Amino acid sequence: MSTISTVHGDHYKTFLTEKYKNRPKWQKPNPKEFYSLIPGTVIKIYIEEGQKVKSGDLMMVLEAMKMKNKIYFSMDGVVKKIHIEENQKIPKGHLMIELK
Repeated sequence: MSTISTVHGDHYKTFLTEKYKNRPKWQKPNPKEFYSLIPGTVIKIYIEEGQKVKSGDLMMVLEAMKMKNKIYFSMDGVVKKIHIEENQKIPKGHLMIELK
């Protein structure tokens, strides 16, 4: 499969690779889901399911490369589900918390 693009009057034919054609479709991120930005170990969780939280409240401490990173909420809400446990090792992109 190929596409033809025109840039400043010049025409370019581009062939799409199988990897590109089979890539997952982009989905708009859900602002009520919090994913890990780095891999690490969950040291302490400061919230419980059903708890009301505000923007700026401390969510957890995540240790990565011997550094303890405090993770804060970026919006108000009610904790719907906690997908992690203390002392759990999580990869980058892991769903940690969901808000209602």
